[in-house]
Amino acid sequence: MRIVDLRPGEDSIRLGQLLKLVDAVPTGAQVKDVLLAGAVSVNGEPEERRGRQLRSGDAVTIEGHEDVRIK
Repeated sequence: MRIVDLRPGEDSIRLGQLLKLVDAVPTGAQVKDVLLAGAVSVNGEPEERRGRQLRSGDAVTIEGHEDVRIK
């Protein structure tokens, strides 16, 4: 499992930003396609909103990629 630290002073990161950060998608334009394909879940629940706010302790599963936990 990969751990992603939030930047100092931030308490969340958007799901679309995280997908780009961990190289799950090469461009922001492809984020929506990955989400609509059902390839992403947050805390075990399918997620389609790229603006979903992720906070410390959230776990993200991306098909074909290493799981990610927010710290």
